[in-house]
Amino acid sequence: MNGPGGGTPPRRLVVLRHAKSAWPQGVPDHERPLAPRGRRDAPAAGRALAGAGCLPDLALCSTAARARATWELAAAEWGAPPPVRFDPRLYGVDVPGILEVVHETPAEVGTLLLVGHNPGLEELVLDLAGDSLDGALDEVRLKFPTSAIAVLAWYGPGWSALTPGTALLTTMTVPRGRRPHEED
Repeated sequence: MNGPGGGTPPRRLVVLRHAKSAWPQGVPDHERPLAPRGRRDAPAAGRALAGAGCLPDLALCSTAARARATWELAAAEWGAPPPVRFDPRLYGVDVPGILEVVHETPAEVGTLLLVGHNPGLEELVLDLAGDSLDGALDEVRLKFPTSAIAVLAWYGPGWSALTPGTALLTTMTVPRGRRPHEED
């Protein structure tokens, strides 16, 4: 039996919006790099995930340069990064398209990290969360900025069973890296 009292831990979908990107003239959107702030914030996101015990079993990442760089900098903060799949379908996609990719995740994956873009990620969190803890849903409704992390927990036999309204948004946080001259 799954769920509370059944002994099976919940599955977790960790949603990470890419870190702040730059807008260099003449660079196609898909190839935009991270801005200096993004290069500081992405490792902070990795540290936040490790500190919260939210390291994934598998990561799914957009192929856009800013998403890939966010993944690389965040995962560099962990001892042994999990496998990652770079999927072009996660670039410029809506909620049904994101769910199509998520539904392909093997059932043995307990924690899945999704690295991508807005507005799709924000809409995904809002669609999946039937409820939240500590007002996290209100925070997402207000804004899901770059480097934002949302953690959704749900009980299900496999990722293909994840549907709108079935998850609990347990956490929404926005880790920020410090500038080199800033003190603790």
